[in-house]
Amino acid sequence: MENNLPVNIHEYQELAKKALPKMHYDYINGGAEDEHTLRDNIAAYGRILLRPRVLVDVSNINMSTSLLGYKMPSPIIVAPTGSHKLANPEGEVATARAAASCNSIMVLSFSSSCRIEEVASSCSAIRFYQLYVFKNRDVSATLVRRAESHGFKAIVLTVDTPMLGRREADIRNKMVAPPNENLEGLMSFDDLDSTDGSKLEKYARDTLDPSLSWKDVEWLKSITSLPILLKGIVTAEDARKAVEVGAAGVIVSNHGARQLDYAPATISALEEIVKAVAGAVPVLVDGGVRRGTDVLKALALGARAVMVGRPVLFGLAARGEAGAKHVIEMLNRELELAMALCGCRSVAEVTRDRVLTEGDRLRALL
Repeated sequence: MENNLPVNIHEYQELAKKALPKMHYDYINGGAEDEHTLRDNIAAYGRILLRPRVLVDVSNINMSTSLLGYKMPSPIIVAPTGSHKLANPEGEVATARAAASCNSIMVLSFSSSCRIEEVASSCSAIRFYQLYVFKNRDVSATLVRRAESHGFKAIVLTVDTPMLGRREADIRNKMVAPPNENLEGLMSFDDLDSTDGSKLEKYARDTLDPSLSWKDVEWLKSITSLPILLKGIVTAEDARKAVEVGAAGVIVSNHGARQLDYAPATISALEEIVKAVAGAVPVLVDGGVRRGTDVLKALALGARAVMVGRPVLFGLAARGEAGAKHVIEMLNRELELAMALCGCRSVAEVTRDRVLTEGDRLRALL
């Protein structure tokens, strides 16, 4: 056991900042334009208060839940984030092992710096695959077939990126992402020189399809038998449409605040979407989670599971696989404690009356 381990996510973030080149840290931690939404993703959790109930026997806390029929020991999932080899040479293989050791579902990013096959063979675990729709649909179809054939259990379709958000730190740094081995033989990357922005920006401009629409969900359903979750929903209207087109789940996400600045903080949008879906499909949320109490607040507002991205990368950058594992374990322990102190013995007992939102306080004044 190492001495002086970080005791919270903030300390892991500080270690990651010291360990990484500035370009790589900025890529992992940065957001779009003024980074208002980046800050608010975190700050919005701080505006929600907890309402603990006391004199409850909390000697046994059960954090288990299920998603798409898969049992989970806790509602914390590893979110899809790209280019893990920027954080650690072992990349997504180390992250996958960390998640598997915690029995946590991991969503592998399409922009993984490790091959789908390599991650699949690294350990036994439940994994989902995150997908973008490319201008060349054959590329997306090939990635889906590879993920399905290697045991991935669901497709997470990112729907908020018809083009890349303006990430000014990456433009300033002329960010160069590591090669995407999953696209070798499928796409050419010979001409990514850019004098007016990041090479990542030019790559996205050349490959992502700005005509992406609801009909592409139908297309995706036609080529895979896997359930499809839509990631990037922040309005009730789109949540209802997702149910109509047959999505198996909705992920409330603003892409880690890396796409549209001044989009709502995800925790602020969550309850609207939960009400719109009305139990038809599970609702997940990502963005801004730094504490177990954040997870508790999301559960109280109706999330089935909570996805954690940057904190896992901070752990990976600071201490490799052990750091990523420690981050997941830390959040699980914090959630268990928060549940006990709120008088919640199970996830089912984390109900709406356990939180007080800004809206609640305003309504109380009327």
